[in-house]
Amino acid sequence: MTKFSWRKTALMAAVVPMLALSACSSTGGKPADAGNAGGGGQVVNTPRMKVALITHAPAGDTFWDTVRKGAQEAADKDNVELLYTNDPEAGRQSQLIQQAIDQKVDGIAVTLATPDALKDSLKKATAAGIPVVSLNAGESVSTQLGAFTHFGSNEQLAGQAVGEKLAAQGAKHPICVIQAQGHVGLEARCAGVKAKVPGTEILYVNGADMTAVQSTATAKLQASKDADVIIGLGAPITLTLLKAVSTAGSSAKVASFDLNRELAQKIVDGSVMFTVDQQPWLQGYSAIDALWQSKRGGFKIGGGQAVLTGPAIIDESNAADVLKFAEQGIR
Repeated sequence: MTKFSWRKTALMAAVVPMLALSACSSTGGKPADAGNAGGGGQVVNTPRMKVALITHAPAGDTFWDTVRKGAQEAADKDNVELLYTNDPEAGRQSQLIQQAIDQKVDGIAVTLATPDALKDSLKKATAAGIPVVSLNAGESVSTQLGAFTHFGSNEQLAGQAVGEKLAAQGAKHPICVIQAQGHVGLEARCAGVKAKVPGTEILYVNGADMTAVQSTATAKLQASKDADVIIGLGAPITLTLLKAVSTAGSSAKVASFDLNRELAQKIVDGSVMFTVDQQPWLQGYSAIDALWQSKRGGFKIGGGQAVLTGPAIIDESNAADVLKFAEQGIR
């Protein structure tokens, strides 16, 4: 897979020792359930612990299914009871953090798409002695909000990677579609694209309503005859944008962030130019495993810095290989 070399890409290597250490310590204990811990291995013999994974996932977004699969595999291996909850509304996500505190969990893994709304509840978590890691969104504020590490992609740099690739192909007027206004990661992606292609225009849509996404994007493409690329910031959004391009009779090409099996197939078929993968399975797995490592030996992965799980470009050169993993539900 093609990788971009960033300022902190070396930290991606930290994930490998962490996973290796986890595997080496997975000796003894009871046999894992079939399909868990890589399919029939053994779980650790460390004491049972309870971890809450709290995300801003909306209903129906397959991206979060992949995050959760990674988290569950780590939980199965690490003898962790995983409590998964999600809510895209910031206030309710904050309430879920308080709920986890009340349940006296041994660790919290949380996404920070709306950090200001979560800071008070996370402060209570750290005051209660509950270790916190963040994942997916909120890298720039993770440490400030009490997390000892963050697993995810640097979204500003991911956006710049897209901008550079589009600029190299001659794009002048991309439309970057944000499905949740105010989401720090999505805003950073489009800002990164615009930094490299100044003619980039932002289009806000309601990501909870795909019919509305398609109609809004169709109208925009019909009104913007010079739009040469439209960019989706999530696989379901991008797949809907493909329909909008067709309905509008637009010549705009389609690019994307994130991945699912159907989008990988569209890249193989040539319908989508490329996507930028942040490897969500790895985010979920690493977040839960890091909390177990912290409980087990006081280990703090990342050295106070974010551990990058992306960006990685998936295009016609490697999409067929990635599709094999996507068909297994890992990508």
